[in-house]
Amino acid sequence: MYTIADIEKITDGKLLLCNNSETIIEHLLIDSRKLLFPASTLFFSLPGPRRQGSAFVKELYSKGVRNFIVDDSFIFSAGDFEAANIIAVENSLQALQQITAQHRSQFQFPVVGITGSNGKTIVKEWLYQLLQQDHYIVRSPKSYNSQIGVPLSVWQINAQHTLGIIEAGISMPGEMEKLEKVIRPGIGIFTNIGEAHSEGFENIAEKINEKVKFFANSGIVIYCKDEVPVDEAMLLLQKKNNSILFTWGEDAAATLCISSIQIQPFNTVIKAVYKEKKISISIPFTNDAAVKNAITCWCVLLHLQVDVELIQERMLQLKPVEMRLELKQGINNCSVINDSYSADITSLSIALDFLQQQQQHPKRSVIISDILQSGKTNTALYRQVADILQQKKINRLIGVGTEIVKYSDAFSGIPETSFFNSTAEFLQKFPAMHFYNESILLKGARLFEFEQISHLLEEKIHQTVLEINLNAVTHNLNTYQQLLNPGVKLMAMVKAFSYGSGGFEIANLLQFHQVDYLAVAYADEGVELRKAGITLPIMVMNAEEVTYDVLVQHNLEPELFSFGILTTFEDYLMRNGIQYYPVHIKLDTGMRRLGFEQIDISALCKRLQTTSVFKIQSVFSHLAASDDALHDVFTNVQAKAFSEGCEQIQKITGYTFIRHLANTSAIHRHTNMQFDMIRLGIGLYGVDADIAIQQQLKNVTTLKTTISQIKNIKAGESIGYSRKGVATKDSVIATVRIGYADGYPRLLSNGIGKMWLNNSLVPVIGNVCMDMTMLDITGVDAQEGDEVIVFGAALPVSELASWAQSIPYEILTGISQRVKRVYFEE
Repeated sequence: MYTIADIEKITDGKLLLCNNSETIIEHLLIDSRKLLFPASTLFFSLPGPRRQGSAFVKELYSKGVRNFIVDDSFIFSAGDFEAANIIAVENSLQALQQITAQHRSQFQFPVVGITGSNGKTIVKEWLYQLLQQDHYIVRSPKSYNSQIGVPLSVWQINAQHTLGIIEAGISMPGEMEKLEKVIRPGIGIFTNIGEAHSEGFENIAEKINEKVKFFANSGIVIYCKDEVPVDEAMLLLQKKNNSILFTWGEDAAATLCISSIQIQPFNTVIKAVYKEKKISISIPFTNDAAVKNAITCWCVLLHLQVDVELIQERMLQLKPVEMRLELKQGINNCSVINDSYSADITSLSIALDFLQQQQQHPKRSVIISDILQSGKTNTALYRQVADILQQKKINRLIGVGTEIVKYSDAFSGIPETSFFNSTAEFLQKFPAMHFYNESILLKGARLFEFEQISHLLEEKIHQTVLEINLNAVTHNLNTYQQLLNPGVKLMAMVKAFSYGSGGFEIANLLQFHQVDYLAVAYADEGVELRKAGITLPIMVMNAEEVTYDVLVQHNLEPELFSFGILTTFEDYLMRNGIQYYPVHIKLDTGMRRLGFEQIDISALCKRLQTTSVFKIQSVFSHLAASDDALHDVFTNVQAKAFSEGCEQIQKITGYTFIRHLANTSAIHRHTNMQFDMIRLGIGLYGVDADIAIQQQLKNVTTLKTTISQIKNIKAGESIGYSRKGVATKDSVIATVRIGYADGYPRLLSNGIGKMWLNNSLVPVIGNVCMDMTMLDITGVDAQEGDEVIVFGAALPVSELASWAQSIPYEILTGISQRVKRVYFEE
């Protein structure tokens, strides 16, 4: 527990306002949308890509928060915060790290610190699986390994814990020393070195040297000796601080010398020599990454002197690590959020935040198991869980496990509850549970096997799915926000089912991240968003007279692009006695599609001057070729015409309105054209024509299918309709579950298209069929049921579009609705 006075001292801050210096701080908050316990929360006003954290101080104060860390630049009126404690510091992020570093210093139990390019989270979770029977473990939730994530991870530590497992990730020089001070790992792990997150470093050597700083005070460091650059850096570290180096690898000098790795159909046997004795383990995985991660964990267990036979037993029981939270369509118009692989307070809060984003259903339900190894008494634990669920306004709770049943009275504040001693008991009662039109979160410890519940709740889906990475959408949104001029608003394009990625699911995320506007093509798209709980302003780009009633009913704002639609909508508003209805005026500055032309603007101004039924929210136009330097002269002509048109309209109306012209490419190619707002389209979904920008974006959509059958055919045999595919040699052909009815273009027939199978690019052979496509997988090790990537990170949608003589827009929006969408957050 820390008082405000303690916090002021730790951060070397200045107490600008002090209502009560003895106020106890229990919770740290960096995101105003994730507030749970106002009275005991300390809010850090961190700078963001568009908004400063200080902009949310007043809002949080109105919600009951009384304790704030702000930067020195924070300006306020004392009368607005009479009951607050406000501490000013030079850097609020540094203050967060200072407080949690002080917290870490209060505990003397071993802390395992993990860094490296890949495998950090897997190693952390496997160590938890392997050691949880022996220790009360505190570990990083999900992938909380950043400058902010690490402090929040360390803040979880309490006196009941006996072991910590914390991961640390960096993206640029100067970051690791800060994380080392917060974690202070006694046992260090360097998983490997690779290209991941290398953008901020000049070369691999600089990256290794930065990561090695993590082990400045570690008593022992575990790493692979076969990675020579890492080994050399570690030997230099050893000379400085006398760390013990526990190495593994094929090198005879390694502490754990690997003598053989035997990959079998369903497991891998790893043999080694340790302290001159032959030892071995078997793991239920066969891929190279899993083998390396398991060996790293083996080293930790050997260092901790876990019995060799016990290690063998536990290694064989390792489970896959599900590092993502998935949103799927459920039975009876439900949405199912599956996070059924871990259960602890922190990950529960993260999952509930995601549940709260879902606005498509009026009812929110949580199915949760016993929470194991919390470090709290069960009375305190389940009271806290109940408080969190009530704060998140959960309508229905289903508790599974003997412990949560004992404390069922703690949940009396939740409208609807039911409890079961086991998953089997719940499954037996499932038919009578009646799940309908609700968002359901599954949150269970692994041993409760909630995947059985998930299978019952999820709608049975076609094995071809489009996965949408919501973390990537957020990353791409932030990437473009950082390119905006100060004060520029952002309109996100969610037309055409959000470019094929889903309607309300993407809109929910954008609303959570507080974009300023959404835009859809037709009124029915906007109506669906409103029904799903989207409250952001929505512009409708193709309003039709027959939709005026639903436009007004659902507060949708039409684009007026001609005198015809202006007249019919004006008549409709006058008949219904509606004044100052929000509309958007479209100018045609060269696209030659929709909009008032330059010669129309004088007449348009006269019409606008004589009516009071419209309130112009924005005036905008569409650039024809903002991505192409060959047409920059034309783009500048468009911008000039747009500015002149806006000036004329503003002069007549006498009030200001939002001006927007820039689309995705213009955001960075023509920054002078950002005006008051930009329209972010396909860039949000991970596609940009500019190579430099494209490298900063993350892949959002992955279309994947599976192999339904594999055949061996002889040279000269034909494949598919019209016998268009002919084997030139003895070949292996795989039929996959996707065709042109799913949106896979028939133009990709006969070797033009390719798919990604087990790290190999394999060509289409024969004609693409309605529901199936054949691939020539000769020479590729594959089995029926294997996953096949149609497009994704390994095979960009832009490349597939090029093969199909098309553009990414057409491919993404053409994915059939029978292809189920699966949304996930990592």
